[in-house]
Amino acid sequence: METKWLEDFVSLAETNSFSRSAELRHVTQPAFSRRIQSLEAWLGSDLIDRTSYPTRLTHAGEVFYEQAIAMLGQINNARALLRGKRTTTQTTVDFAVPHTLSLTYVPRWLTSLEAAFGEINSRLLALNVHDAVMTLVEGGCDLLLCYHHPRQPLLLDSSQYDMISMGTEALRAYTRCDKHGVPELLLPGLEREPLPFLAYANNAYLGRMVDLILNDTRQPLHLEKCYETDMAEGLKMMALEGRGVAFLPESAVTREVKQKQLARADDGSGAWEVNMEIRLYRERPSIQRPGKMIVSRLWEYLEQLQIAEKLESSKHGKSRRRSE
Repeated sequence: METKWLEDFVSLAETNSFSRSAELRHVTQPAFSRRIQSLEAWLGSDLIDRTSYPTRLTHAGEVFYEQAIAMLGQINNARALLRGKRTTTQTTVDFAVPHTLSLTYVPRWLTSLEAAFGEINSRLLALNVHDAVMTLVEGGCDLLLCYHHPRQPLLLDSSQYDMISMGTEALRAYTRCDKHGVPELLLPGLEREPLPFLAYANNAYLGRMVDLILNDTRQPLHLEKCYETDMAEGLKMMALEGRGVAFLPESAVTREVKQKQLARADDGSGAWEVNMEIRLYRERPSIQRPGKMIVSRLWEYLEQLQIAEKLESSKHGKSRRRSE
């Protein structure tokens, strides 16, 4: 049994709606339903009365609801207790990272970071965006690395959480190249012949970014959804098979573009892309929760690095203005 199954069930019991709970848990409704079914299979009992509307609990579900709340409380208390006693964890940095960044950005970033800062013992939790944020809030990690956009912000209290901007990344359309290195498909497509569209599932963060692109574009795109998944890596593999156009983070396709396996499916104008900020968060240290020494050292190093980069950028800006 997984803890998230208990959290899903408690949410469903409180909302009486599969669609609403799936939205709150930031997963697709089919995935949410499968997780509830997995919990029922593990327990060997039906928890949800699927013959009624709105959704309601069976008698077994009502009994288990109280037990689920108690179990989640015990799990959180045990984690808090052990976090305070396990000395070995004090030398390890725990990261919570959305799946896409864990596969694309993090490996290169850690390699370059260790070259300058020194060796880091790290543990990475690859999650969806909602669960990654909740892991930080609930004290399950030291640092949260995630995408940010002003129109899809993470509502973390700035008085409680520190933030460092790590840079930006573009999300844009890619498609397979032919044997001459030419993109097989090009936006915007034709109304009478729409392009096959490889889409993100509902509630995926990058899917909401794609929605911004599609809603803001002045020239409409003619796309026909033919495939859907939660994962950018899954969309990339389908694009490599020539199955359609996919909107992917730039870092996810660096190697494939260089090898001319994939190419941009747009005109290069930037009309059909969005820039996302990559941010690093931590809970601000306090007397009650001072945090790990290694995390404080790393955070101080990254802050100093950011200050130095801003000063260097400012110098270049002044130099250009004088030359003009």
